[in-house]
Amino acid sequence: MVDIDTNKHSVYSLKYHLVLIVKYRKKVIDQEKCEFLESVFRRIGEKNGVSVIEWDCGNDHVHVLFKAKPSTCLSKFINAYKSASSRLIKKNFLELKKDLWKGYFWSRSYFLSSVGGATLDTVKRYIENHGLRRTNRSS
Repeated sequence: MVDIDTNKHSVYSLKYHLVLIVKYRKKVIDQEKCEFLESVFRRIGEKNGVSVIEWDCGNDHVHVLFKAKPSTCLSKFINAYKSASSRLIKKNFLELKKDLWKGYFWSRSYFLSSVGGATLDTVKRYIENHGLRRTNRSS
């Protein structure tokens, strides 16, 4: 079953997979830092219409499955998270300074993909076989 959200003017299901990489692929994330980074994501997410569905870390990256509202500007949210979490993790885990000598925690780039309940082919076929164009093709 598809998880559907609503607001006053829309019905939506907006889910995304985000991968953030530690600068220089440094292997600095342990369980404690993973939990810390997740708590920061959840806190900033609340203010931006974003909520975590699933979270996990490798020792040099983070995977997040999250849902968002249509009004959420994803690039602004991700940059706000990266900026705040970088500042806070370095403040709370001083040992990171020796591994990340230029002051950055995250790499500049990230991976973001939409995650849907149907494949692209399924949606394409639905659109192709629905409505006026279908009727006009039959004529």
